[in-house]
Amino acid sequence: MLSANIQAGSSTRGYSDYVARSWSHVLPAGNKRGSLDLIAKLAGAYDIVGLNESDPGSLRSGFTNQTHYLAQRAGFDYWSHQPNRRVGGVASSANGLLSKLEPREVNDHSLPGRISGRGVLLAKFGDGDEGLLVAVAHLALGASSRASQLAFIAELLHDHPHAVLMGDFNCAVDRPEMQTLFRNTRLQPPACNVPTFPSWRPQRAIDHILIGDGLKCSDACAMPAAQSDHLALSLELDVPESALS
Repeated sequence: MLSANIQAGSSTRGYSDYVARSWSHVLPAGNKRGSLDLIAKLAGAYDIVGLNESDPGSLRSGFTNQTHYLAQRAGFDYWSHQPNRRVGGVASSANGLLSKLEPREVNDHSLPGRISGRGVLLAKFGDGDEGLLVAVAHLALGASSRASQLAFIAELLHDHPHAVLMGDFNCAVDRPEMQTLFRNTRLQPPACNVPTFPSWRPQRAIDHILIGDGLKCSDACAMPAAQSDHLALSLELDVPESALS
């Protein structure tokens, strides 16, 4: 599995770029297509990929649905996206899911928070309560909003042993709001923290792939997602055959 905040294909190589290259967040200029091709090359090695900040087709992406583009370039038969924020009519952002396995069901939910525009994309593989459940989310910057969002997600994933929650959490797993998630679901804290932000000098582990107690994982590592300000996070997931059938 792979989780990647792709920053809509923009390039950020240092904190100064947030100002010096701010135009790239609203205009289609810059080599966004080249960045997407690099991300597609990375993503193609995985069975399930969760995306954050994938532009669903606004001015800054040249009206390209980036999740669909990545699915085509990386060879994924199944893809879904959840547009959840528009900025001034020129930029938009979405959660995305790429899969080589056919999901039985895909739903999206708006997340609560002081500022609207956050969501969770939920895909189910396999039948019944034992099926694999994959959620992709991008949480708020503020702790109080994250707390309400994690409480909402906990209700969705409450008693699922084969649940996976991945994405940009904007916080470390030792934050109080995260402990509430672990208490109210069968998701487990990761065995080790893998720093993913900022990509040019990763110091903070704020991107996570959390798994239920019925799953096993190994080989968690971070790697560049083209020139995004986040590193992508990957792991090997051992899923029981019963959770996919």
